[in-house]
Amino acid sequence: MLSIPDDRCYRATHQWAKLLPDGSYDVGITDFAQSELGDLMFVDCLAIGTSVKAGDSCATLESVKTASEVACPISGTIIAVNPSLKQRPEQLNESPYDHWILRIKPDSPLSDTNLLSASEYQQLL
Repeated sequence: MLSIPDDRCYRATHQWAKLLPDGSYDVGITDFAQSELGDLMFVDCLAIGTSVKAGDSCATLESVKTASEVACPISGTIIAVNPSLKQRPEQLNESPYDHWILRIKPDSPLSDTNLLSASEYQQLL
């Protein structure tokens, strides 16, 4: 059984969003997502300052198997991308809950009913 941290919310499309003290959110992929993708070779994110809507693609992950779009779990503006993933995208395979892909400042407080708690996401799997 996969470990699913309960300190963040999830989308059914296997992304997570973790609230930070400043009100922004780190966004990443779940352990399930990284296992389905296989060994990641490249991460490409939208530019800082780009506005995204929940469900829109905010990054592309390329693995030895395929290229996959990352659906943004929340709406907002990208305020940072994880620079360490340029050199070591495999960090997402090694520890997907410890490595974020991008950081988003939400447009408004989260009220998206498409977000799941850890237990709801676990049931989905």
